[in-house]
Amino acid sequence: MDSALPGKDGYAAVLFVEGAQVARQMRAQEFGAFLDGYVGLSDLADTDVKAVYVLLDGQLQVRSLVFFRIWFDEEGRADSHWNLPVEALALEGASGPDLGAGPIRLVCRSQCPRPALADELWDPDMSPGQNQFQAIRKAIEANSLKFRRLAPEVPDEQVPVLRAQAPGGQEDSERADRTRLARLIRAQRLRIKTLQSVHRDSVAEIRREHRLEMQGLRAEVAELEQGRERQRLVNEQLKERLAERNQQYLNLQEQLQQQATATEAGAQTRGAELVLLNEQLERRRRELALRDERIAQLEQELEALQRQEPAEDSLMRHLKDQSVFLVAYHAGLGHMTLPFDDIERYFLNPTGFAADKCGLNEPAYLDWLDHYEQPVCRHQHQGRRCGQPVMRVSQPAEFRPGLDDRCDQHRPAARASDPAPQKNDDSR
Repeated sequence: MDSALPGKDGYAAVLFVEGAQVARQMRAQEFGAFLDGYVGLSDLADTDVKAVYVLLDGQLQVRSLVFFRIWFDEEGRADSHWNLPVEALALEGASGPDLGAGPIRLVCRSQCPRPALADELWDPDMSPGQNQFQAIRKAIEANSLKFRRLAPEVPDEQVPVLRAQAPGGQEDSERADRTRLARLIRAQRLRIKTLQSVHRDSVAEIRREHRLEMQGLRAEVAELEQGRERQRLVNEQLKERLAERNQQYLNLQEQLQQQATATEAGAQTRGAELVLLNEQLERRRRELALRDERIAQLEQELEALQRQEPAEDSLMRHLKDQSVFLVAYHAGLGHMTLPFDDIERYFLNPTGFAADKCGLNEPAYLDWLDHYEQPVCRHQHQGRRCGQPVMRVSQPAEFRPGLDDRCDQHRPAARASDPAPQKNDDSR
């Protein structure tokens, strides 16, 4: 319908009603844009709106009203499935109240020409001070939608005719009174219907709340019953445990009495055993003292041997005289040259020597060496290693156990507080 000029049925508008106020007005074309989803109303997001379809004539007199509901989704867009034929209903409505130009066509929940659509409609409030018909009439009279008001049609020739008073004037007056009375009766019947509808809705809402409250109370009662049953089971278990503890206490008392009797009977035997243990302890002390002396003697002999020059014509003597250097290879160090003074220490513990050169202790070096030779995830689950390939760390000092030897699935997030590889603090 054209929003600037009236069509054959006049102007059409849609009003959004909140209480006894018209909260929003729009022309029929604008409402159609909302239905097509081109625009949305964010302030109406997730709201069931009460709306009125208004049909006006050229003089902006209300001719028809359709009170309908429409839901707006979370984005403020009108329900895409809404297809109520408000234009057709506006032409099918029954007689309603007079809003200035005679009785209007009215379609609402309690007065719907198509009963199957009644659930999508709502009844207006006609109570004093909350009359929504008056709010609609005031909004239309304000004409905030800027409809063009047309002049009423006037016959081309109006010739005054002097007529005598018809004898049936009294009958016309009575007919007008009957018409007004009939309109008043229809308005009161409409108000009664709307009040009955409001009452039915209120009763239905009260019943729904009562049903929900009863369901909640039943759930609480069921929960209390379950709690009582659980408490009963717990009490029975506690009683059983208390009986067991009492029996254990009696058994312990009996055992203590038996032990006291046995202690008194065996006091002399324990005295003899104590003397024997003291003699054995003294003998162990003497053995430890002799062992300490032997260790000190062996350390002195080892130190003397380390300072002793190699024997003539021995291999070590030739190595020292010829200034021969040995070259050893270890992972993480590569090839390293061993001077004569380090050869003996190297052969005593090659792995410990390599770990010391890397700045690590021997366990940390062996941990890295295991990763270097087999760079896989070492995460253990139910006694089995993950075994997924990981990136090899070629430098022992850069290896972080628990991080570099874990795959992406089992590697924990690196933190600034992660401990660095353990260095060797032994001074040589």
